[in-house]
Amino acid sequence: MEKGTCELCRREPVELTVHHLIPKEEGGRFSETANLCAPCHKQIHFLYTNSELASLYSTIEKLRDTPELKKFLKWLRKQPASALPRMKKSNRLKRRR
Repeated sequence: MEKGTCELCRREPVELTVHHLIPKEEGGRFSETANLCAPCHKQIHFLYTNSELASLYSTIEKLRDTPELKKFLKWLRKQPASALPRMKKSNRLKRRR
């Protein structure tokens, strides 16, 4: 994995993952991508469905402006770049049995 600056939380140096701003399942296979640290990438997918990401949050700026992520990013920026916090899926997205 490549190290650099996360485009969402701006922590550095962190290991980067590639996030499709429009999920591949929603037609974004060849669309823009962003380099994100694992905690930011996981948090995005734990908070929003792929259809929400495609229709509402298809840019870093739109993601950064969501109330849920603002709170998370404020907290994450205080963590060391080496931190890999445990993540929890949003209750809204948990599958019901």
